[in-house]
Amino acid sequence: MNYTQLRSFHAVAAEGGFTAAARALNVGQPTITTQVKALERYFDVELFHRRGRRVRPTEAGEALFRISQRIMSLEDEAADLLNAYGGFHSGHLHVGAVGPYHATEMLSAFNERYPGIKVTVAVGNSGEMVTRLRDYSVDVAVLAHVEDDPRIHAVPYSRHPVVVFVNSAHRFARRRRIRLAELEGERMVLRETGSTTRLAFEAALRTSGVRIDPVMEIGSREAVWLAVARGIGIGVVSDIEFIPHPDLHTVRVTDADIYTTAHVTCLADRRESRLIAAFLNVARQLKALRGTAPA
Repeated sequence: MNYTQLRSFHAVAAEGGFTAAARALNVGQPTITTQVKALERYFDVELFHRRGRRVRPTEAGEALFRISQRIMSLEDEAADLLNAYGGFHSGHLHVGAVGPYHATEMLSAFNERYPGIKVTVAVGNSGEMVTRLRDYSVDVAVLAHVEDDPRIHAVPYSRHPVVVFVNSAHRFARRRRIRLAELEGERMVLRETGSTTRLAFEAALRTSGVRIDPVMEIGSREAVWLAVARGIGIGVVSDIEFIPHPDLHTVRVTDADIYTTAHVTCLADRRESRLIAAFLNVARQLKALRGTAPA
């Protein structure tokens, strides 16, 4: 087995097909096909199930892909190391985030300090981003919820209250504050199960013994806003994520401590990688500046 064969295999597995892999590596598709076939022939093993243009890794292919992800990650770290000694003139950092609101400040500061570094951002809920960390799809992730996992290194960044929001016709629209018990029986539009805001809100409900009527579950905060604006139900959102709108009104819950905490995370065994360490350092410096800023 040589590196070119492994690189071709990894691209097919990562991109989901030979054509996409050839495009990603900027080589001809016959080259990719030849390299993968040579790898399969040498070890007498099938790495992909081929169904026309669609391919899916076999059990052996999935196992090899997990290894190749680590190898490609180490290759990126080697490039990061050399770039660091050369002044960080180039490189590629993959960032995951639960939303642009938590990450934009860090991304802006990082880009200003290291303008030669290409940054790619993937957005999803906290559960999805942790999965991407573990499979090396992202290098760092800005999360609103972190499980107690020794494999994940987490740096607390900021804390944000969770607020209720209603449409302008709802009786709460004339209120600035409510008690949690006032939500008893209310129709609610919730985010998907992996949403950190939903986790924090439901934990507060359980503690207080308040029961709501969850009429809709939507995997997009923007779609939740639209549903609330149309009067389908009440929503909850981290205050940093709420965008003022004439049809929507936020209400704070006075008798429950409901909040989310943004963390900057990476795999613990990758925290010393030069690009990852640089991003973490930018986040720490921003947090320190915020702590010293006047209220």
